[in-house]
Amino acid sequence: MPDNSDYNIATADALTLPLHNQHALGAAIEEITKWLSENGVESVADNAVVAMETLDRNAETITDAILRIRQS
Repeated sequence: MPDNSDYNIATADALTLPLHNQHALGAAIEEITKWLSENGVESVADNAVVAMETLDRNAETITDAILRIRQS
């Protein structure tokens, strides 16, 4: 089994990839939300905003976990 620091680095690196995906999804949803708002589909745009808020909250938690792992 690798030493703890190698394991922590690998784990943090692995968690960084889905975090980047999450940011990309958030950016895509934001663009779609803008288009929906501009085209009069406010109720759907509102739902997309809620989805973006969830992505943001989860991204913050993942970022905190990555930082804790990198510091240990």
